[in-house]
Amino acid sequence: MREALSGLTVRGRAFLAAGITAVVCGILLDQSTLSRIGMLLVALPLVTAVVAALGRYRLALVRHIEPHLTEAGQPAKVELTIANEGRIPTGTLLLEETVPYALGGRPRFVVDRIGFGWRHKLGYQIRSEIRGRFDIGPMRVTVADPFGLVELNRAFQSTVPFTVTPRVVPLPPTPLTGNATSSGDSRPRAFLGGSAEDITVREYRRGDELRRVHWPSSARLGELMVRREEQPWQARATVFLDNRRSVHRGQGAGSSFEQAVVVAASVSVHLVEAGYSVRLVTSAGTAAGSAPSQLGAGWHDREGQADAAALLEALAVVETVHHHRIDASWIGEAGQGGVTVAVLGSIDEDDAVVLRRIRHHTGAALAFALAVDGWSAVHLAPEQRRPSGVPLLVQHGWKAVDLGSGDSLATRWRELGTRGAAAGAGAAQ
Repeated sequence: MREALSGLTVRGRAFLAAGITAVVCGILLDQSTLSRIGMLLVALPLVTAVVAALGRYRLALVRHIEPHLTEAGQPAKVELTIANEGRIPTGTLLLEETVPYALGGRPRFVVDRIGFGWRHKLGYQIRSEIRGRFDIGPMRVTVADPFGLVELNRAFQSTVPFTVTPRVVPLPPTPLTGNATSSGDSRPRAFLGGSAEDITVREYRRGDELRRVHWPSSARLGELMVRREEQPWQARATVFLDNRRSVHRGQGAGSSFEQAVVVAASVSVHLVEAGYSVRLVTSAGTAAGSAPSQLGAGWHDREGQADAAALLEALAVVETVHHHRIDASWIGEAGQGGVTVAVLGSIDEDDAVVLRRIRHHTGAALAFALAVDGWSAVHLAPEQRRPSGVPLLVQHGWKAVDLGSGDSLATRWRELGTRGAAAGAGAAQ
């Protein structure tokens, strides 16, 4: 009841004040008719408030976002389906959606009086220039009585997650040197003195088809052996994002770290589309947002858009950490070989030691060295500027290029692939 009285509108309060005034004047002037009119004016908002407080409005809300995963700067549409599942009609509905500031202003809607079985659809657009994971909702509803005397505030508790992924820059095809890594069975068993056929057989396992049994090998070894199907080979790649706070410069969307995330996202999507199984690791040593698969922890199988979306979702929420050194404990978790693409901030000699270890555990090591001073809002003197990490990386066997705040990522990627191919050709000679 207290809530209902506090929800009296200006009209309701005016009715109440006019009624009290009429009752007082009727008593003082001995005008019973005026007193009765005043009592009616007082009773109307009070009775309405009681009915509103005891009434059970049953409103249902279904919220749908399309697409639920979108790139920074791209719009998404939110569709709202509102229905009245109660038998009590309502007056005007004032709807206000709770939307994070980064996605725009709060949408507001006005719906006229609704009755039993009423259903209506509403929609609005959201857009974010920054990556992240946001919650859309809850919806706040202001229910007014048919006379406009009382307004009650209600809120739906449900929310819907919405993810904004980093911007992805299309990258041109470029040669990458690396090792293909087998994702099939273990290596064929070699038999001393056996024929060439024996190289393609293995031990019988429960569930193997009997038609695959290789009887000559089984008779010679005294155990069932089956012909081994062609072993599939799959290229692997690791995208390493240096997310240490101390190695980046700038604030917000214009920082070198945000540019590093864009680079990591662009390279990850490009490698997935090129047929690589990609895992994403950070300087904290963990696979960011990766789900285990048969290829090992952190690796994403080649499933096209699904794998690219999983990597982008992980990059949407990655943040800087306070680690001072790179954690390389992930090296060797899923075997050696493959391609490693590192996105680095400023590095020093201690970092170079860790990067040399990474280089020894990969088939091809490519790196973007961000010129972090270009993202700093403070003008630095020449002696305060950090030197480029490219010479240090090249010294330890990496193929590396600088990436400044105004550089084209596609151009730098092409240069990086060209350097890798040239180095591989030189090593072959």
